[in-house]
Amino acid sequence: FKCICCDEIVGNSDSRVKNGLKGESAASDDDVASDILSHYSSASETTSVLEEGTGEQVDEQTAQEETEDKLKQCIDNLIDKSTKTRLAALESLRQAFASRLLYDFLTERRLTVSDSLERSLKKGSGEEQAAAATVFALLCIQLGGGGEAEEGFKMLRPILTAILMDGTCARSLGMCCYVSAAEDGEDLIKSLALLESVFMSSYPNREGTLPTPKPGSSGLHSAALQAWSLLVTLCPASRLTVLHLPKTPSVSQSSDVNYRIAVGETIALLDFEVDDSETLCECLKSLATDGNKHRAKNDRRKQRSIFREVLHYIENEDFTEEKIRFAVENVYIDGWMRRRIYDAFKEILESGVRHHLQFNPLLRDIFGLGPPLILDAAVKGNKISRFEKHLFNSAAFKARTKQRSKARDKRADVM
Repeated sequence: FKCICCDEIVGNSDSRVKNGLKGESAASDDDVASDILSHYSSASETTSVLEEGTGEQVDEQTAQEETEDKLKQCIDNLIDKSTKTRLAALESLRQAFASRLLYDFLTERRLTVSDSLERSLKKGSGEEQAAAATVFALLCIQLGGGGEAEEGFKMLRPILTAILMDGTCARSLGMCCYVSAAEDGEDLIKSLALLESVFMSSYPNREGTLPTPKPGSSGLHSAALQAWSLLVTLCPASRLTVLHLPKTPSVSQSSDVNYRIAVGETIALLDFEVDDSETLCECLKSLATDGNKHRAKNDRRKQRSIFREVLHYIENEDFTEEKIRFAVENVYIDGWMRRRIYDAFKEILESGVRHHLQFNPLLRDIFGLGPPLILDAAVKGNKISRFEKHLFNSAAFKARTKQRSKARDKRADVM
């Protein structure tokens, strides 16, 4: 039969290994992600498009089926013996899950995907565990945080807890819990306590001395604090007074700019009275005007920008509203909690966040957008296919060439 991933005629997986072709098969898996994204791109622009150079009509349904075949192959590759093949499959699924809504496809294969991810989390290397954790978080977002996602999170939370050794796993744990766990539920409380214990290990001891940082610990502390602050947005206001404000002295002494920024944003997010607000404002002001030359210029600029916002909010209770545009709609970021939620989804969905805001019921519910809009024919008609864009650009190029040729002829006549 013909292998979907590498267009290679093979008998079975064992024969490829015996013939010394396994390396070529694994290498070809690197192209799956771009193939999947290109299929989705062409299918989403128009109901049917005209492939350049062939003149053949490609129906949206055909492109959808081809993409699903490639996704099925990726899911099968999650249990391949080759680490390289498994990593390539995880990367392909990450890009596919982030770029498009695949609820129907994944609902039928939820248990298969979850079991394969569980295997990677338990037995894979650090790189494979981090990739599997990210894909699992995306799976929870795809499933919409319903009973299916909650069931999967209860199964994998102990494993994510056990391997909480880098920032990726911390972010994934926070996102999975945010999407799947019930408010004031046992999973939420345990996840909050775990993440808190991680970033608290960076605090100064009783003598005010910072612990010696281990390699990679700063990234883990920053991610754990951001994941913790995401889960805090689920807590009722009555519980916020119980949750402690991160110790501000550790902010100015930390060597990692991302950790300093994460603590500053968390201070603004919690937004409750502290005993010594004057000392807090002085600390924030020093970070907002930090000019230490031993820190990178970009780090100083980024830090000053964030802490100016935090200080302005603490002193004046004024937040600069931000508008996120997608399709014909907008999302308004009008507070620190809402910003933390949006930033968390943007970190994991990357450029696909706007597509999910447009079509994913979970994100639309979180941001109060209502059911997905059904655009009428007039709006859809404003979109043109890639082939039509090509024709338009070609005509514009020819017109510019003629105009420039005339201009050159006139200059020649003058000379």
